[in-house]
Amino acid sequence: MAETSTTTSFINGSSSIASLATDHLFTILLLLPMDSILYFAMTCKKFRYLATSDILWESVCRRDWGNTAVDALKSSFHDDEQRRLIPWITLYKQVSRVDSVCCYKLAEPDPDLIFPVPRASHSLNFVSGCLVLFGGGYEGGRDLDDTWAVYIGNNSQNMLKWQKIQTGTPSGRFGHTCVVIENYLVLFGGINERGDRHSDTWLGQVSLHENLGISLSWQLLDVGSTSPPPRGAHAACCISSRKMVIHGGIGLNGVRLDDTWIIELSENQCYGTWRKIVSHPSPPARSGHSLTCISETQTILFGGRGLGYEVLNDIWVLHVTEGYSKWVQIFYELQNIPAGVSLPRVGHSATSIIGGRLLIHGGEDSLRHRKDDFWVLDISHISLEKMHPARLNSKRMLANKWRRLKHEGYKPGCRSFHRACVDDSGRYLYVFGGMVDGLLQPAEPVGLRFDGELFLVELVLQL
Repeated sequence: MAETSTTTSFINGSSSIASLATDHLFTILLLLPMDSILYFAMTCKKFRYLATSDILWESVCRRDWGNTAVDALKSSFHDDEQRRLIPWITLYKQVSRVDSVCCYKLAEPDPDLIFPVPRASHSLNFVSGCLVLFGGGYEGGRDLDDTWAVYIGNNSQNMLKWQKIQTGTPSGRFGHTCVVIENYLVLFGGINERGDRHSDTWLGQVSLHENLGISLSWQLLDVGSTSPPPRGAHAACCISSRKMVIHGGIGLNGVRLDDTWIIELSENQCYGTWRKIVSHPSPPARSGHSLTCISETQTILFGGRGLGYEVLNDIWVLHVTEGYSKWVQIFYELQNIPAGVSLPRVGHSATSIIGGRLLIHGGEDSLRHRKDDFWVLDISHISLEKMHPARLNSKRMLANKWRRLKHEGYKPGCRSFHRACVDDSGRYLYVFGGMVDGLLQPAEPVGLRFDGELFLVELVLQL
């Protein structure tokens, strides 16, 4: 009798999901991926209203994109009325399906303004609403030690005015890395014009002043007795609120490295602690590659130049949790990707954009042919269960995760060893400098020059 009563009660709906309170359903839906939420919306009118509501999809966007990106995206609209006309579910779908970018040139020659000199292998970061550029290499193998900044704010497409900042430190270098951790810049390594490799770690803080403009203070970070060997042309990224990971690069005597290190800053940012990550297997030695964090636990390594000077196109994911770090390679075949034969590259930029995707731009191939293409790599929905190597051996697995984007607007030239960074919204990418094809000079087999152009790349959303 008890079993019959329970069954009847379930059929009548008193124990079904329809009887759950709205806030409980809301909590359950926020645990589901986009497709499952949309399927749930097809079951009945009540669930459709809830599963397509603006309040739910703004929460989904915050879950998948982060609060900073959502707040910055909201502020990019002209007014609240424009934002209300675009449902969050529409925004989410458009971000998921983005297939083109539009470029804008942000600086025109002006004799009354000063600009950074052309350079490559520098650093470019977006921090505290500003672009900050440091160092790099210049004509004749010279290094640069200058720091430049420009305030962006919400004026992403305006012509920008650079400000040169007098800091005096760090010393001149190129091939270093610089990442943003909270509101601080963390710089490591690099190579000077004499070929010396650095292993120093610097902490920089940007300040905005109403009358004085932008200031930047650097301090050499105390890291104790343990630090990575000297290097340049390595890759780095921030992986949490206080951690940075580096991999590879060119060490002493020109040897390419294959080691992975993580530094954790103290809560007061007064010192840092380096530790080496040991994982088998792990990415082979390389330089000129990219490391990009796409979630709190996953970092993607792509491309670079290997020990035999070959240009690579392999993908590795570093999974980092408390007390656990592991590299896993993801396999795919170029022939399964339209135009995939052009993917192997070194000296490219790879930036995490809104939606947890990777936007790859430029670089050069094994023949030093520079590129001007844009690619998106999306592995944001690879579950933690699939991090096991045995489940990643299907070479077709990533074929539909690569997408070459269409290119609209201004046409920047082909380039490599440029630098790029994204604003807080994850929709606007800033690109500066690099090595570009130049006019062919007599007795020179190829033309090459350094570039000093700054341009904006906007992800086109069909709103």
